[in-house]
Amino acid sequence: MSPIVISLIAFASIFGGTLLGMFLHAHLPDHHLSIDSKDVMKLGTGMIATMAAVVLGLLIGSGKGTFDTLNNGLMQNSSKIILLDRTLARYGPETKEARDILKRHVNTLIAMIRAKKKAIALEKDGQAERGLEDLDNKLRQLSPQNRDQHRLQSRALQIIADITETRWFLVAHVGQSSFPMPLLVLLLCWLTIIFFSFGLFTSRNTTVITVLFVCALSAASSLFLILDLDQPFGGVIKISSASLLNALSYLGQ
Repeated sequence: MSPIVISLIAFASIFGGTLLGMFLHAHLPDHHLSIDSKDVMKLGTGMIATMAAVVLGLLIGSGKGTFDTLNNGLMQNSSKIILLDRTLARYGPETKEARDILKRHVNTLIAMIRAKKKAIALEKDGQAERGLEDLDNKLRQLSPQNRDQHRLQSRALQIIADITETRWFLVAHVGQSSFPMPLLVLLLCWLTIIFFSFGLFTSRNTTVITVLFVCALSAASSLFLILDLDQPFGGVIKISSASLLNALSYLGQ
């Protein structure tokens, strides 16, 4: 399911717990809601709220860590693409076709990111993979005429190997969750319990319902943030193609 669907389900669960608490507040005997009873329930809710806050922070940190890791990987590849183009330029005019292949490869990456394809250029059998293979084959077909060209060819092949390695590193992370789903379910249960207690401690009126509605919406949005950060190539908050666009501006110079 998409992050939006899961977040809506979470909101329904959390706010439903609030309404259930309000319903019970109106029907429970008075001694169930005595001061002593409320104090005990508040202590229990406070303990759950503390655990939920810790888990929520860990999940957001984990999602942000995944996002940053993949974003940095894409930025590193962008810098290596520029380095590869400069290396080929130094080799000589024989590399013009290889440089054209590199430029088409970068354009393919940018188009895939803008199209919000989940695996963008990370598809195992996609155009980006074929572009790298064509580029590698083209470089191996070169016939260096001196020691400097031998060195530049070896350097270029090493950079392509580094780009390919980083690409497969990104492939390994696409579709992989950075956190266990049971932990997310447990967090949702805790949030539902917390909001249930909010409803249980207060009488039903428009102001309270509105405030708790907004709070439940905020809690559900935090779950959306966690899930969306875990899909950096296809979510609302997604990795930018700015580094590739910057690299593209340097190619062919």
